[in-house]
Amino acid sequence: MQTPISVDEKKDFVRWFLNHFQLKKRESVWILNYLMNHETLLSSVHFVNEVKFCPRGMEISAQGVTDPPFRFYKGQVMTNDAEKSFHDLRMNQDEPVYIQMNFDNAQQCSKYALVLEENPYLPKDYYLNDRDRSEANRFLSHSLLRYRQKQMESRIDEALIGGDRMEFKRLCTELDKIRQELNAFS
Repeated sequence: MQTPISVDEKKDFVRWFLNHFQLKKRESVWILNYLMNHETLLSSVHFVNEVKFCPRGMEISAQGVTDPPFRFYKGQVMTNDAEKSFHDLRMNQDEPVYIQMNFDNAQQCSKYALVLEENPYLPKDYYLNDRDRSEANRFLSHSLLRYRQKQMESRIDEALIGGDRMEFKRLCTELDKIRQELNAFS
């Protein structure tokens, strides 16, 4: 369970951010200043990654990154209009709002890490891309084949000890098939 981020910590981060970065959209500065000056609203703010999955969120970008200047998400609707989001903030102060800050080296920034929370709306396998998924499946298949090979070798030993020539031959044929599948991984 994550410890809640205090309003003061959020306020310190926003102040630091505004002092260190030039924002792509001037309305973003107004929004951040508004948040800093309204503690009840700031208590409903959660800084997260991948805000597009949240029911109500903002993406605010500083100069120097390729991300869009500003985006506001509410339900299935996305807008670039910062004034609409500002109005929504003022009218719905009790609703949680999730904010993603895009700035140079954000992932290495300790000040951002202090206020960053886990996004509760991310799909479970979001960070698993197709290449990772494929590699995981390949690893799993290889591991299962290695396990089957070990089992087959044990059964062959048992057939030898028991003197069961027919079972021995059958198991050796099975083992050859498993080895051919394993060789396909190389």
